[in-house]
Amino acid sequence: MRAPAEPAIDTSPVIGDEVKTTTCYMCACRCGIKVWLKDGQIRYIQGNPDHPVNRGVLCAKGSAGIMQHYSPARLDKPLLRVGERGSGEFREIEWDEALQIATSWLRPIRDRNPDELAFFTGRDQSQALTGWWAQQFGTVNYAAHGGFCSVNMAAGGLYTLGGSFWEFGEPDWEHSQYLMLWGVAEDHDSNPIKLGLGKLKARGAKIVAVNPVRSGYGAIADEWIGIRPGTDGLFAFALIHELLKADRIDLDYLVRYTNAHWLVVRNPGGADDGLFARDAEGHPLCATRHDADDTHFARADAIEVSPRVVGEYVLDDGRRAMPVFHLVVERYLDPQYSPDAVSERCGIPADTIRRIAHELAEAAFDRAFSLPVAWTDAWGREHAQMQGRPVSMHAMRGISAHSNGFHTCRALHLLQLLLGAVDAPGSFRYQPPFPKPLPPPNRPGKARQANGVLDAAPLGFVHGPEDLVVDADGAPRRIDHAFSWAYPLSAHGMMHTVIRNAWAGDPYRIDTLMMFMANMSWNSSMNTTQTIGWLTDRGEDGEYRIPRIIYADAYASEMVAYADLVLPDTTYLERFDAISLLDRPISDADGAADAIRHPVLDAATQSPGRDVRGFQSVLIDLGARLGLPGLVNEDGSAKYHDYADYIVRHERAPGVGLLAGWRGAHGEIEAKGQPNPEQLQRYIEHGGFWRSEIPEDARYFKMANRGYLDWAQRMGFLGHADPIVLQLYSETMQKFRLAAQGHGATQPPPVHRERVATYFDPLPIWYEPFEGAQIERDNADDRSDVDASQTRTAITPPLPLAGEGWGEGKAPASFVDKASPLPNPPLQAGEGAGRREGEARDSAPAHPYPLSAVTQRPMFMYHAWGSQNAWLRQIATRNWLYLHPDTATRFGIGDEDWIEVTSHHGTITVQAKFAANVQPDTVWTWNAIGKRRGAWRLSKDAPEGREGFLLNHLISDITPRGDYANADPVTGQAAWFDLRVRIAKVTQATETSPQFAPLELGTADDQPLRYGAQFRNSKDTRTR
Repeated sequence: MRAPAEPAIDTSPVIGDEVKTTTCYMCACRCGIKVWLKDGQIRYIQGNPDHPVNRGVLCAKGSAGIMQHYSPARLDKPLLRVGERGSGEFREIEWDEALQIATSWLRPIRDRNPDELAFFTGRDQSQALTGWWAQQFGTVNYAAHGGFCSVNMAAGGLYTLGGSFWEFGEPDWEHSQYLMLWGVAEDHDSNPIKLGLGKLKARGAKIVAVNPVRSGYGAIADEWIGIRPGTDGLFAFALIHELLKADRIDLDYLVRYTNAHWLVVRNPGGADDGLFARDAEGHPLCATRHDADDTHFARADAIEVSPRVVGEYVLDDGRRAMPVFHLVVERYLDPQYSPDAVSERCGIPADTIRRIAHELAEAAFDRAFSLPVAWTDAWGREHAQMQGRPVSMHAMRGISAHSNGFHTCRALHLLQLLLGAVDAPGSFRYQPPFPKPLPPPNRPGKARQANGVLDAAPLGFVHGPEDLVVDADGAPRRIDHAFSWAYPLSAHGMMHTVIRNAWAGDPYRIDTLMMFMANMSWNSSMNTTQTIGWLTDRGEDGEYRIPRIIYADAYASEMVAYADLVLPDTTYLERFDAISLLDRPISDADGAADAIRHPVLDAATQSPGRDVRGFQSVLIDLGARLGLPGLVNEDGSAKYHDYADYIVRHERAPGVGLLAGWRGAHGEIEAKGQPNPEQLQRYIEHGGFWRSEIPEDARYFKMANRGYLDWAQRMGFLGHADPIVLQLYSETMQKFRLAAQGHGATQPPPVHRERVATYFDPLPIWYEPFEGAQIERDNADDRSDVDASQTRTAITPPLPLAGEGWGEGKAPASFVDKASPLPNPPLQAGEGAGRREGEARDSAPAHPYPLSAVTQRPMFMYHAWGSQNAWLRQIATRNWLYLHPDTATRFGIGDEDWIEVTSHHGTITVQAKFAANVQPDTVWTWNAIGKRRGAWRLSKDAPEGREGFLLNHLISDITPRGDYANADPVTGQAAWFDLRVRIAKVTQATETSPQFAPLELGTADDQPLRYGAQFRNSKDTRTR
């Protein structure tokens, strides 16, 4: 009997006839990918094992880039609106007409008043171009998406450490023994974090996740701390309290690398109160001890002194001063920050807080180690080894997206510094080009030169009140009110305020709103329903109150329907991009790196009749047509052919371009050198990226390492090689407080004075997130039998006075007339034990919105454009509101019941789902899965439209008082996670609400969307 024939199995199939390397764009991670092509089509996408970011690892999003490219939602041609805004009625036009229209709209604006153009970009990762273009146009009204995403993180770090969490720093994955993740989602920097967590788990390091929701990284953490949203800063202060009380801090580190010993003038009411004591040359001073009774004063940066870090001293001129560290101890040893005092508000047992503090100290000091690497510090002292502190932290939007997020970020950095755990072996590490001087030297542009170009880029870092972009009366000059007295340190702008303000004409009318990759009529806006109304509202003259909207996108998103002119972008596999050190680099702590995307497919050949262009190249073309100085030659001809040409030939400063690799006439220079015509080809030949290793002796203590500072200066990352002093205490913040107290040439208008004086504390503070606090206070004030001052659970500075107009009148008189409450006395140990947030104490009413509501971003999707991907939709096509089973019992809700979710702003109807991975006073959902029917060319009966939803409908873009944006008072960061809600069961719902009329943006084939069968069929044909 013959044995059965074994099937022929090809264990190493040839999956394509060509492979090209480029950079992924399915999230912000910017991994290296290898795109396999067959017969001119994508066959397969895999991770590039040589790439420094992901080292071959690729997630579901990256693999699904095939379906992102072949999405039925792709736009095909420029579109000119012919119907009402929102109707989806467009006429396809050719590019020449589209560019002529755009030029005819923009040229009169630049001639008349460039600020009448508001140019706001989303997650485009090309801000080194778009910000520079806005500067050439001359408008101050430019911003990117960071203002509603991460500016608290960036500003909190850059004003404290000269670097930050997010993608600009990383834990020391090789040496850390204890990692705390604070509010970390799974979307940014995901593959490097996964790789790093694997290393920590392999060697038994402890991972602690601090987050109201346990998902993603938190699911593999050794300990999950289910904190109440918005209380991370209070938790950090309790840890600091315990470390100070136990004297478990690194004083040597603090004196060597921070301003802990700098003297602060104590002169209440004086113009110098809270500023650093300085010598005649302006150098900060410290007190030094020569003997027990003898105090002298010396430059704080002197190395042959023993500075005093506590005590009060009389300066030579008679003024009194204290070291920064004394002020730190004085504040955070206060009983209000003890574990017992903060436990109830944070939702963390006091014993847990004490244990975590003990574990941090034990890891930092009892498990300290040294690397046998000799190095020289910035003052010329030689060291035989590098002292390690194996405690690291990483944080993201969970702590940033609150109205107290800036100070929370600073609180975490203070905790790190007290442990000596910033850029020491085993701790948080800077990634080049960071650290930067504090604050970074580039200030926001605000004056136009004779040729109409702004004196600096529109975004930057404010050093003092004199840098604000305000008029002579202190009123905002920007349409988003960034860099105003309301939000002084808004380093990324405030994209979330632009549509309301443009509609209201606050502070003036604009002519054209131009946006790129910013879905502001749906998931990227707060107050979505009213935002749609502002986009379509007409004035008394019958004209749109926002006269013109130009929008660029690759896909038929919700925002496309509200544009007057649509410029179709390419997919990320059809264009050039620069992942630049001038923007959002892909460096790691051991080396500087940048990368490119390049066309692995020709957009002109992808489908019949499709004619799209990369928006960056469109900007270059528009700039030349407008005659913008940096975009034309002296004879008026276009300076750059397209974006690829700009990447190669543009120099931001002599020898400094968008890309650092293969510079010089023959590509022989890195970082700084003349343009190389073959630069892009060199990148393509080397896998699409460039990387330069930091010398081994320069990889730690970068802020004060002579080897690193010299290297960074040579590379163009630093203008000088002076040491960078880390700031426990921020003199920049104190300058604003002094201005609010009536000192200096530039002072805030009266309406903003208390706000600035309260929130510009030079040391980190914690206060209740605005939404919950203002609602609770109003609820208490409505009851005459309740003492409103007792309605909070932790000391809180007074809320700001009402004042800023929003085009709809001032805040209600009921808010304006109320006196600001005094801080509460500290909680006593055990006070309120067992009480859930929002439940009544004996003396206070229950909070009308007792639950916090937050979103998480799923690992398999990134913003709206990922959740329309056919392969990723197989994982999820709808979202639920997840709540703890105990919470459901409290509110009489069953699993999968339909419920109403109500905030002070509105109500939505959604379906509930039980999940035990959430703090019981919090409900949550996945972000951006809900779609408007008809958008993204999904079926009008798609689950995303019928069962999916957004929390955005519940989130007001202004505070409950109506006086300021729903944002951090320091940076203007959108306070997405301040949201407070109540829930109730409903009986007759079958779909989510609110629902809107379907958008008419074209339809796709109703047949299942499949990809790849043609390759199998062709193989079968060849083997027959």
